[in-house]
Amino acid sequence: MNNSVTNTARLLGAGLRALLVLTLMTGVLYPLAVTGIAQGLFGDKANGSEVKADGRVVGSSLIGQSYDLPPKKGQETPEPDLKWFQGRPANGLGTNSLNTRYELLLSGATNLAADNKDLVQQVEEAKAAVVEDNSVPGHTVRPSDVPADAVTSSGSGLDPDISPRYAELQVPRVAERNHLSVARVRKLVDGHTEGRTLGFIGEPRVDVLGLNIALRELVAGS
Repeated sequence: MNNSVTNTARLLGAGLRALLVLTLMTGVLYPLAVTGIAQGLFGDKANGSEVKADGRVVGSSLIGQSYDLPPKKGQETPEPDLKWFQGRPANGLGTNSLNTRYELLLSGATNLAADNKDLVQQVEEAKAAVVEDNSVPGHTVRPSDVPADAVTSSGSGLDPDISPRYAELQVPRVAERNHLSVARVRKLVDGHTEGRTLGFIGEPRVDVLGLNIALRELVAGS
């Protein structure tokens, strides 16, 4: 009887020691090591690829954001602030219905087929808005000028980039709204246009957040 109790106590003691050692290794030492390596070698990416302006974080280079006017009383959908370059539509974002205390961004596509009536209507309405918003005195945008990324959301719904073609389409409107020359704004776009990764992966792109930060600095210095 005493031997059984002793053996049980030994087994429990060994199990407890193993639990403590594994907890220390996998729950403390390993996370600290991974965090240290990530901060030391990939600090920017480990912290969410933060973008700073005027000494504060204004966004992430990996996540698109909206550039809207403050919503008016009773207005459900705010209007775009047309002095800024606009990103892609975010029609694929889901609704946070589980934890309503926080405004969470839910990534995802629309999953609508190309001939879906709702999607077709969304695209047509978005195209009409792009034509109207970007047609300024002396420059009229035609429906055929509007690229696909101006009227469709990305697979994640959070794409931070737009195509150089969409950025170029917005140049006259941004120049007119900010009292700048078209040439200066176009030069700004050219300076923030990135080519294909490694020369062959993906498509040329323009990061909207970085472009708008540079635009604000240009306006402030004018």
